[in-house]
Amino acid sequence: MTALSIAEAFHQLKQNNEKAFVAYIMAGDGGLSSLKDKVLFLEKAGASMVEIGIPFSDPVADGPVIQEAGKRALKEGVSLAKVLAEIAAFRSSVTIPLIVMTYINPVYAYGIERFVNDCAKAGVNGVILPDVPFEEQGILSQELKEKNIDLIQLVTLTSPEERKKKIAQASNGFLYAVTVTGITGQRNKLPEELSGYLEHLKKISPVPVLAGFGISNHRQVKEVGSYCDGVIVGSKIVDLFHQGKEEEIVELIGKKTESIL
Repeated sequence: MTALSIAEAFHQLKQNNEKAFVAYIMAGDGGLSSLKDKVLFLEKAGASMVEIGIPFSDPVADGPVIQEAGKRALKEGVSLAKVLAEIAAFRSSVTIPLIVMTYINPVYAYGIERFVNDCAKAGVNGVILPDVPFEEQGILSQELKEKNIDLIQLVTLTSPEERKKKIAQASNGFLYAVTVTGITGQRNKLPEELSGYLEHLKKISPVPVLAGFGISNHRQVKEVGSYCDGVIVGSKIVDLFHQGKEEEIVELIGKKTESIL
């Protein structure tokens, strides 16, 4: 079974006139042995890619739901090394791209070279490091590039125009457009300026633009997805898995909107 790269996944989505739906889960929430089943479940439900969070004691970008999931995983003794080993063990069973989301402290402690090599061995397609400023990405961007692993860049509503352009031009895989000012978590209302922000990023980005943070229901998936290439949903997926409401995850992913490209 050959896994798709992120670029190949987007090519396939475009051919099928579909938007991307990236599902985030916390590795080790419910035990590390559940990670494979969750990834396979999400793939079968129609997720385009899965973003796998690594539990960390100081998750600056994560809201309450994901923080609690991380605490539960840490109590299970989950670590970066164990997660990468687990991914490597089941990677051949999964065809969609897998993205690891972590912070720079665990990577430094692990060793950058070792981290990149083990990501490559595990078949990881992309890495997200939300606390690494754009100016500091050189600490591991070249190593990741040599292993054909995309370093996903984040851009925010408050980023100055020139910075947005620089980040977009340096992006690999896709550009992660943060849709709110603040941490992750479910929101009843998204910013009014969101449509213009996403449409502008689409114009300046050489790679697909995906929107994440605060997207948690069918209406938001459809609305936000109409402005860009797809959405990333985290807190809602994590919460539904924790509550054992897998059928609602299937319904949420099933609401992917058709492409207007």
